[in-house]
Formats: sequence, C-alpha cells, structure tokens
Amino acid sequence: MKNITGEPADHQSAGLLRRLGLFTAILIVVSSMIGSGIFKKAAPMAVDLQSGGLLLLAWLIAGVITFIGAVTNAEIAGLIAAPGGQYVYFKEMYGKAFAFIYGWSCFSVIQSASIASIAYVFAESVNAVLPLPHLGQSLEEWSLFGIFYPLNNFGVKALTILTIIFLTTANYLGVIFGGFISNVFTTLKVLGIAVIIILGLALSGGSIENVQPWGESPSAEYGTSLGLFGAMFAAMLGAFWAYDGWNNIGYLGGEIKDPKKNIPLALFTGVSAVMVIYLITNFTILYIMPVNEIIETANKENTIIAVEALRKFLGHGGAFFISVLIMISTFGTTNGTILASSRIYFAMAKDGLFFPSAGNVHPKFKTPYTSLIIQGTWASILVLSGTFDQLTDMLIFASFIFYGAGAFGVFILRKKMKDHHRPYKVMGYPYVPFIFVLFCITLVVVTILQNPRDAGIGLVLVLSGIPFYIFWKKKQDRVSVQ
Repeated sequence: MKNITGEPADHQSAGLLRRLGLFTAILIVVSSMIGSGIFKKAAPMAVDLQSGGLLLLAWLIAGVITFIGAVTNAEIAGLIAAPGGQYVYFKEMYGKAFAFIYGWSCFSVIQSASIASIAYVFAESVNAVLPLPHLGQSLEEWSLFGIFYPLNNFGVKALTILTIIFLTTANYLGVIFGGFISNVFTTLKVLGIAVIIILGLALSGGSIENVQPWGESPSAEYGTSLGLFGAMFAAMLGAFWAYDGWNNIGYLGGEIKDPKKNIPLALFTGVSAVMVIYLITNFTILYIMPVNEIIETANKENTIIAVEALRKFLGHGGAFFISVLIMISTFGTTNGTILASSRIYFAMAKDGLFFPSAGNVHPKFKTPYTSLIIQGTWASILVLSGTFDQLTDMLIFASFIFYGAGAFGVFILRKKMKDHHRPYKVMGYPYVPFIFVLFCITLVVVTILQNPRDAGIGLVLVLSGIPFYIFWKKKQDRVSVQ
C-alpha cells in the first residue's frame, strides 16, 4: 500500500515510521479528549447556567457539535494522511499562507496552551493530596502590565512545568514509548471514571432532585448581556474544552498504520465513547451535589469539582482516590497532546515555514526531537501567563476559528480533489458540515462579545505569526532563486 505521496506506507521521506495501530489510535483520541475538563469544568459551567438540566444540555449540545466536527474532519483525514494533520489539510485547501497561520496558532496558543492547561490540572490534583508551596504574598501578587501574574500559585505552576519537561523527554525517546504511556494511562482513567460513576450512583446517598431544575432557574441572574443564550455559549466553552483534542490523531498521519482507514474509525469510536462518558459522569456529579453546592466550589482556588463530590460521601479517602485518578488522566492527556502536536511544527519546518531545526528527526529514536523541545519550552512559558480558565477559554476561541475553516474545506476539496478516492464521505453532506461551520462562526462572535479580553489575547497570538511568515517566505524565495 502507498500513501498520498506515493511512498510505501511504512516508510516516509520525512523519516517517521508507521508503528501505531487502530487500538492505539482510538486510545489516542480518547486520551487527547479525556483530561482535565471532565473533572473540573462542571463548576464554572454551573456558575454560568445555575441549572442542573441546562448543565447537562450544554454537555450534550457540545458533544453533538463535536461529533459533527469529527465526522466532517474524518473525510479529510481519510483523503490526506501525512504528518502534520490539519496543517497539511489547510495547505491543500487554502494554500501555504493560511496553513502557516493555523500551524503558528497551534504553536502560539491552541496546542501549547492545551498542554499547559492539562498539565496545570495535574499539578492541582497533586496539590489536593500534597499541598505545594507558595511564595510570599508580595511575590505572588507581582504582575506584568496588570494582566499576567506569573508567580501566583507558584507551587502548582512549578510542578506543571516539571511535568511538561518530563513528558517531552519521554516522547523525545520514541513514539512507541509515548504511545505506550498513552495506552496505559487512557485505560486506567476510563476504568477510574467507571468506578466514580458506580460509587456515586450506588453509595453517595444522592438524589435525582439534585439535578433540578431541568430547565431555566426562575432565580437565575446571568453574567452576560445576551441572557440565557450568552450563558449557554459561555458554559459550552468549558464543555468544548473537555471535548477538545479529537483532531490530534490527524497530526500522527505519518505514524498510524493504514491511516486512511484507521484515522476515521478512531475518530468515530473515540468521540462517541467520550460523549457517553461525559454525560454519565456529569449526571453523577449532579446526583451527588446540587447546583448551589457546585457553584460554591467554583469560587474556591485550586478546587476540583470531582474531588469535592467524592469527598462529600467518601471523606478524605474518596478525595485521595479521585485526585490520583485525575493525576493519571491529566498526565496521560498531556502526554498524548505533546506526542501529536509536535508533528505540526515538524511538517511546517519541512516546508521551510518554521524554525528549520524543528524538522530534525533524531537519528536513533526517529522522533521530531527539536520540535518537541521548542513546543515544551513555549508551553512552559504559557503556564506562567495565566490561570487555568483563562488559558482554556483563549485556546477554545482560537480553535473554533480553524475548526470552522476545516469543515468548510470539505466543500473545497470536493471540487479540488474530486477524482481522489475517499475511504469515507461525511454523512449528510452538504448539511452536516454546513451546520458545523455555522456553529463555529456563532461561537466565535459570541465569545468576542462576551469575553473580549481572552478573545483579544487569542487573536493577537494568532496574528503574531504574520511577520514570521513573511520572513520565512522571503528566505524560501531567495533560496529558490539561487
């Protein structure tokens, strides 16, 4: 079998090897999605909606939209299988300039902030078991421009950075090692979540009445000028953070066996499983704790709603168990994101549109080791830039700009590559991809109106790549002339 470039499927001119099978591909999808959001985001979402029923509805809508995005993306993933995933897709759809802006955005905010955010919750869960040190109050309150507080919550941030360094090193040593970590930790966290659900529904003494109200609360006061509509979108930013990561599998197109078949299968299976897990888990949390208690938890620093839910009926032993589970979950997801994302910058460097050293392949381990180091360094800097919720809202806003562009690209490729074989075609075409594009546009506009600070920072980081593109493009043109 040959890939889209005409090379044998198990060898790439880029130097990467196809070693990851379908089972690992599915687990990478699941691992990239189930990280910190499922354990933490119910609390800020409850603040936005003030209703258990609406909270579950937000998770359901976000899950359905994510599934639509995944099945739309699956057509492209089956058509084009190469290292770099969405970057390579955009290059075919819109050309190198747009593809570069996407790749740069992944580096500057989307993927790097994702790594920083997930590792941050890993450190918070460690802090719940073993309190981490703080600096003096004057140091922790020191700020840059009155916006960034790099030394605030210093112990948690320091451990976050150490975690990023450790997992970057693990992936430096080989894709098999990184894939093995992903398989083990994904299996453990799914089993752990199953235990939480069983214990919560069977032993917590909770009540179905805790989920109420099923609809809008009569006493609700929404912190948005758009009322319930705006509150629902604000809450869904949290849910989308928990669902985010489904497209990471595309970045490993050069290392998945039979990628045109296995990547679409991994997307369908992985996203469907995660949606079911999230709905049942959030129902369990609401069954244990009424919405007003969840809102109280959201207002406390370094608290994780899943930890407090188990603490409520199992005491410190339950809190310890869930904290360890979150450590396992976020550790594995951070690893999966580091593994996949580094391939974007590797592909960009091969095109002459990133730091040239990012295209290096380690002679022994066959990994894009310089790309991993660059990514790990920037993710560590982002850890110091803000809080968990600031990082996640910023990256989800930027992500959906490109999710929408990717879905619209299905229409473009149906014309540009109409004669190419498609192992899978998106169901419900053209309506399904159109619905996803429309939703992405709405989410981006609403976020700009409701959260201009984080949207503005996200846009600045996205557009900061323009001067770099001009520099690398001119350099490339000079080389081609010579």
